[in-house]
Amino acid sequence: MTTLAHWVEGARPRTLPAAISPVLVGTGAAFAASSFVWERALLALLVSVALQVGVNYANDYSDGIRGTDEVRVGPLRLVGSGVATPSAVKRAAFAAFGVAAVAGLALALLTTWWLLVVGAASIAAAWGYTGGKNPYGYKGFGEVFVFVFFGLVAVIGTTYVQAERITWLSVAGGIASGALACAILVTNNVRDIPTDREHDKLTLAVRLGDARSRVLYQALVVVPFLFALASAPARPGALLALLALPLAVAPLKLVRAGAKGRELIAVLQATGKLQLAFGALLGVGLALV
Repeated sequence: MTTLAHWVEGARPRTLPAAISPVLVGTGAAFAASSFVWERALLALLVSVALQVGVNYANDYSDGIRGTDEVRVGPLRLVGSGVATPSAVKRAAFAAFGVAAVAGLALALLTTWWLLVVGAASIAAAWGYTGGKNPYGYKGFGEVFVFVFFGLVAVIGTTYVQAERITWLSVAGGIASGALACAILVTNNVRDIPTDREHDKLTLAVRLGDARSRVLYQALVVVPFLFALASAPARPGALLALLALPLAVAPLKLVRAGAKGRELIAVLQATGKLQLAFGALLGVGLALV
């Protein structure tokens, strides 16, 4: 019998920084544009978190029915472990997408209709990552989805629904947030290279190989701080994001040292904390006069 604890673990709460951080950055950019609207910021947060949970359940369902999760290191997989039925996990995914759709509809009604197109594209991309006949996550394009939707779209969209315009700071923040979100995915995929290769899941990590994927991870962790520096001339408070640098030291050391398997779970957790801290600090910094 599937318990509430199983459903919570299956939602992978440790991935939620990837959903929360870009909304904080986008809201900071809205502050910089003198356009903070807290109700819209909360709706944007609901959309982002619901999409993240939906993606996690959708991946659990799709990987589970393909057998990719039968032998997996890391958090509980509901379908792969047999804890929940595929149909139940699929319903949970679409319930989360439904929450995101309702919140997104509210934002569209408050701002502009074309947000409906963005929302529909986000849900389609979330499902298509590992779902459908030709999942792009199995072809090495997962990082593209994460960078675009949990970086650019999440940050710029959050700023837009409040300021109703796109700003340079939101674009820079979107790139920074997308890079850290991709760093989390790269870590996850490096950990799963052996099992993914066996099931023909050709993630970017499988295609690049272990060594080059580790170089990519390091670059993705460094890039956000460069964009924080680039934002400083327009908004000096962006330099607050540099206070998150110490949190990058431990995961970078582990990755450089060749951490594998369960050791990479610590990297995932540390990168999630780094992303949340970076997003919060950058968001506050952008909001400062």
